Amino acid sequence: MSNFYHSTRNDNNSVTSKQAILTGIAPDGGLFVSDAVGQKKLDLATVCAGSYHDVARLVLGTLLPDYTAEEIAACVAGAYGPKFDTTEVTPVSPLGQDWLLELYHGPTCAFKDVALQMLPRLMSVARKTAGDGRNVMIVTATSGDTGKAALDGFADVEGTGVTVFYPAGKVSDIQRLQMVTQRGANVAVCGIRGNFDDAQTEVKHIFADADLAQRLLGQNVVLSSANSINVGRLVPQVTYYFYAYARLVAAGAVKLGEAIDFCVPTGNFGDVLAGYYAKRMGLPVGKLVVASNANNVLTDFITTGTYDRQRPFVKTISPSMDILVSSNLERLLYYLSGGDCELVASYMRDLAEKGRYTVSPAILERLQQTFACGFADDDATRATIRATWQEEGKLIDTHTAVAKNVLDAFPRQGRARVCLSTASPFKFSADVLDALGHGMPGADGFACMDKLSQLTGIPAPKPLFELRELPERHLDVCDRDQMGAFVESACARVF
Repeated sequence: MSNFYHSTRNDNNSVTSKQAILTGIAPDGGLFVSDAVGQKKLDLATVCAGSYHDVARLVLGTLLPDYTAEEIAACVAGAYGPKFDTTEVTPVSPLGQDWLLELYHGPTCAFKDVALQMLPRLMSVARKTAGDGRNVMIVTATSGDTGKAALDGFADVEGTGVTVFYPAGKVSDIQRLQMVTQRGANVAVCGIRGNFDDAQTEVKHIFADADLAQRLLGQNVVLSSANSINVGRLVPQVTYYFYAYARLVAAGAVKLGEAIDFCVPTGNFGDVLAGYYAKRMGLPVGKLVVASNANNVLTDFITTGTYDRQRPFVKTISPSMDILVSSNLERLLYYLSGGDCELVASYMRDLAEKGRYTVSPAILERLQQTFACGFADDDATRATIRATWQEEGKLIDTHTAVAKNVLDAFPRQGRARVCLSTASPFKFSADVLDALGHGMPGADGFACMDKLSQLTGIPAPKPLFELRELPERHLDVCDRDQMGAFVESACARVF
């Protein structure tokens, strides 16, 4: 049974990886996990000899055991093709004494593309296997990047619709335009009056709404997720950790078997959790450094063992990390607790009812063995963008700058270090320009994009540059309590 998936909160009901991907979130509100993660170690020599596509096939084939090798190969070939502007998919480049893992070469210029070009393909295969003819409506909350990546990945995919909610006024101009200009007969986009945590919490309520599910089933529609709560979103991200290691070995920066550190800007904990999965699967990882912005709930948790979401929500210049409830942490708690579903469920109840929980000293010790942490406020983020450009000639976005700031402050352990770069700086042109001392208060996103390109001599990515020519199609904004009704109306329109 170890090859099957089950909820973090209850291990009685096992499902295949295809069923887990189609369902998105477990019926009890938990997240799907597999006890097999780490039972099979990947051979590092094989990893280091392969292309990105080779490594992806190896990782996905290990973590999604009920997909055939042919199904995995077709998904990988379809996902990582010409929509990425490099055949390496996620290249690695020098960054001073460290290395930069560039995750923004996909069609929406953010790291979410690596998973969200893959997830629709995994889901289509799973639908065919299920053979029940049901349509799937993807419902997802976004803090900025997941939304566009999901829309791009699922647009006009047969038997599938996608509904995206974003916090109105709390994403960058370019992020908003990427979503509201999206084409496709099966897409719906809506801003909500509130923050990302409000949107994500309500999406979880929508998944748990039995009456809504019954009504949609009457229309032959089931709901699923494209957030990293969906294991099909998480698993593809494991690939780039192994691939980064392979590139460092090829560059002579590490010898095969030597450990390296990764510093990851994260809010919802999915990106860094993929690194933990990689470590369990045999990747020599020293530390996973969790980099937060001023919403530093994860910094406090890793330091003290207490997760407390009851704190002011800060709107920062790294909006994709403006999150106080890090959903994927639940999966880590499951593994750190030795698979204690009852304990995980109790932590999640405390978080929902009291706004906080505290893990045991033993779990905290295991947490700190692998994870380190730090945070950077907006001033530190701006200073890092400026210094990185002036000293290294590297232009980085506001989220990558959070990670670099934290990594620079982290003591060197004699290991090679990789900083994950999660988005193109041109998605946040206004704030990057401001950090470089050339702010244009009141200017729109395109004026800032043009100025940033002119200033640095770096052309804006084509998918962002071309946004200015697209009409805005999705102008809906709703309150949190109207989100369920919006999903229902989107289903009625799409299917």
